[in-house]
Amino acid sequence: MFSIGIITASDKGARGEREDLSGKAIAEVLAELGEVKHYLIIPDEQSALSEAMIQMADDRKLDLILTTGGTGLGPRDVTPEATLAVIDRQVPGIPEVMRAKSLEKTSRAMLSRAVSGLRGRTLIINLPGSPKGVRECLEAVLPALDHGLSIMKGEADECARP
Repeated sequence: MFSIGIITASDKGARGEREDLSGKAIAEVLAELGEVKHYLIIPDEQSALSEAMIQMADDRKLDLILTTGGTGLGPRDVTPEATLAVIDRQVPGIPEVMRAKSLEKTSRAMLSRAVSGLRGRTLIINLPGSPKGVRECLEAVLPALDHGLSIMKGEADECARP
């Protein structure tokens, strides 16, 4: 089981004006992969998002951080920039697969700017802001997450199939 952090980027959610259904969807989908150890709703502010990711990765030593929201083209959509500011290495295959899967359902998927990467031994993945988008994207990457996290933590040493 892996330790998980969830960060919802939402101005309205942070003010209590909107229920965070996307964060709840993440927790539901990943229940078999691990336990949610930390959960935050933060305004769409790059520095606050970056600080939360750093705290979850460096201080709490979480294995996986999932963000939801802030990946579009809006002026306050800064989650990818916040993530890029804190990661050491990108993991481009994850958002590539999420966009490809989402493109099967809507051409708007190409507008996603989601990124993914490693900060030390923590994997950070940006997800869309809708519960439907969260579920679709996690469904696409979930089959590889367990193995990828095991490799990252040094618990497995090969990606070759047995």
